[in-house]
Amino acid sequence: MSDFLKSAADPKQDVAAKKEALMNTIRSEMALAQAQDLLNKTNEKCFAKCIVKPGTSLSSSEETCLARCMDRYMETFDIVSRTYAHRISKESNQMKEGAL
Repeated sequence: MSDFLKSAADPKQDVAAKKEALMNTIRSEMALAQAQDLLNKTNEKCFAKCIVKPGTSLSSSEETCLARCMDRYMETFDIVSRTYAHRISKESNQMKEGAL
């Protein structure tokens, strides 16, 4: 009888596992798309800010400007991401505590 109950529970667990795997794949794809979008926007903004007169090569001041600009964007993105993740985690914990 326990084998019957076990086999009856397995399809639900299998569906849940597949759903979780799909959700993880979607999260990964969304994170990748957001990272690509960030890089594209950063490149556009920094290029517009730092490259006054496009040519065949970059001057040292343009290289420095681009490096600093990209660093600022990445640093800002990191701070915002960590703050957002912390906020989501805190709200999730509050919801769990409220449900108990």
